[in-house]
Amino acid sequence: MIARLDEIKTDPIARRELAETKGWLGELEGIDLTLKFLKEKRADAQRSLQRYPTNLGIPAIRA
Repeated sequence: MIARLDEIKTDPIARRELAETKGWLGELEGIDLTLKFLKEKRADAQRSLQRYPTNLGIPAIRA
């Protein structure tokens, strides 16, 4: 999940640069909000990973 969030983040960064050069203030505000939420989501995922590692165990073969 963390890798996917990092991947998703590249598009808004590129869009933000374009909006900044064009002077689209409303677009900048929206993109900044999206980047803020992505950052928070990544931090939540990182904390969750550190607290609760997933243990899938070893499957048992039933006769």
